[in-house]
Amino acid sequence: MGEVLSQAEIDALLNALSDGSVDEETIKMSSPHKIKVYDFKRPNKFSKGQLNSLLNIHENFCRSLATFLAGNMHTAVDAKVLSTEQVTYDEFIRSLPYPTILGIFSMPPLEGNGLLELSPSLAFILVDRLLGGHGMEPAKNRDLTEIERKIIVSRLSKIVQLMGEAWAEIFEGNPQLINVETNSQFTQIVASNEMVVVVTMEVKIEEQSGMINVCLPYIVMKPILEKLNNLLLFSSGGKVISPEERELIRQKIEWARVPMKAIIGKAQITIQDLINLERGDVIPLNQGIKDPLAVYVGEYIKFRGMPGLFGNRMAVQITDVIKKGGNEDG
Repeated sequence: MGEVLSQAEIDALLNALSDGSVDEETIKMSSPHKIKVYDFKRPNKFSKGQLNSLLNIHENFCRSLATFLAGNMHTAVDAKVLSTEQVTYDEFIRSLPYPTILGIFSMPPLEGNGLLELSPSLAFILVDRLLGGHGMEPAKNRDLTEIERKIIVSRLSKIVQLMGEAWAEIFEGNPQLINVETNSQFTQIVASNEMVVVVTMEVKIEEQSGMINVCLPYIVMKPILEKLNNLLLFSSGGKVISPEERELIRQKIEWARVPMKAIIGKAQITIQDLINLERGDVIPLNQGIKDPLAVYVGEYIKFRGMPGLFGNRMAVQITDVIKKGGNEDG
């Protein structure tokens, strides 16, 4: 509580203002302390340092996730963390659309479960691409068919496994997918007023994108919160990679699969021509017969080569290595 001035002190202050010995602007500039409102109904459970550690863990998870999905769909995939936020479980559930894809997973040796939400847009993009399509979304949000559900359950199981690998620095666990629901009302893993941390990630597949949310209840995470603090201290000090670790990383990178494609040419046609296309029609491309093809690794052009045959398969013979690759047209 601030000190109360006596009448004599008030008079002295007014006199000082009158004779100019005290600057009025100085008094105006002395602003009161900033007060931060604390909501007792929604107390923060995770410290800023713990949230930063969770951010780092899930950034590692995003890298593994992007590699896994790129290998599955043979196309470029990017994943990144957008935010880590603590809210009540009820607030998280209310923010979800219906239907959506919710994977309930266990986190042994921790007691309790977590949630992994796959946005419907991302789920349908994955399913369509895995079935040979171009990632088309349905015009209207709907439930998964039985075949689509089996595909999603299979991928969610692997995604949960990758999450466990990202958490290995904190605890040796083996997260397992327990069930998949499309209605958030059937996923009451904790009480509505319990605090949870929600990690929101964006997954981009070429020009399309969708969201993944990971919901981790405080009561489940409580036994390892101190380890999250230690992880932040360790990472801020900088880790020195040993030669053995460097060699192991190099070996893993060497065996990583990356998508490669050779572009035989491109063309632009009118919508009318597209409508009238029939079997046997010929479309002239912008590529000359003797021109080398652009060879892409992921979305970047890395080589040029000449087309031909190798045994009974089509092949490309590399004729030029592009030192500074880009996403230029072939």
